[in-house]
Amino acid sequence: MALSLLLLFGSALLAGLAVFFIPNLNIQRFKVVLSFSGAYLFSITVMHILPELFVESGDIRFAGIAVLTGFFFQMVLEYFSSGVEHGHIHLHDHDLEHTPIPYSLLISICIHAFLEGTLVAHPSHSHSHGESHTLLYGLILHKIPEAFALMSVLVFSLRNKALALLLLFLFAMASPMGLLLSHWAFDHEIFSMDWFIFLFGIIAGNFLYISTTIFFETSPNHKFKANRLIVSMLGALSAILAEFLL
Repeated sequence: MALSLLLLFGSALLAGLAVFFIPNLNIQRFKVVLSFSGAYLFSITVMHILPELFVESGDIRFAGIAVLTGFFFQMVLEYFSSGVEHGHIHLHDHDLEHTPIPYSLLISICIHAFLEGTLVAHPSHSHSHGESHTLLYGLILHKIPEAFALMSVLVFSLRNKALALLLLFLFAMASPMGLLLSHWAFDHEIFSMDWFIFLFGIIAGNFLYISTTIFFETSPNHKFKANRLIVSMLGALSAILAEFLL
């Protein structure tokens, strides 16, 4: 678990710090990276998270309600975060009036990141204490553009690098805290298995919303882009290979 904690924290922190070394962001290249991470996230949700959720749940309707709850809950979070969870960046002066204050943005995205961390520790009969390299790699791939987008917004909005770094640190700690607390709650039997299943379903709904939103946002006006299609297929293939080989 220590390695998972380190990777979750380090990927978010380093991706956020990269903002200072990439002053002129190429949006088109960034969208290609998003396409890969979105396809990977969507694939592990369909191949791993949803099947396991419905197998573990004694009532598939209960599991379905959990997924729907997570899907629409993510829509609520996005109202405050303006889509930073899926790499949406606002960097223009005319957009600032539509951008939430960084603290409401930070709170919403930290809630999202905390829930992500609980996924790595979810109880399951199919793997010990929920340790899954496929899920961990998916979270890291998702967290990199997420942290980069968050730090871009913080630096531009706050105009205070020290405060932006502090808030980035808090965000980077959110997923490890989710992992630690959920692991502790599971070991001490604080919550019933139904509670964990419902939480698992909420995260699945989150991921479905985020991954499909990435597909739509990286293809404005539904224009065909061969490079993004190829990258998306590579992302899906990577998830398949990780699921069977790791």
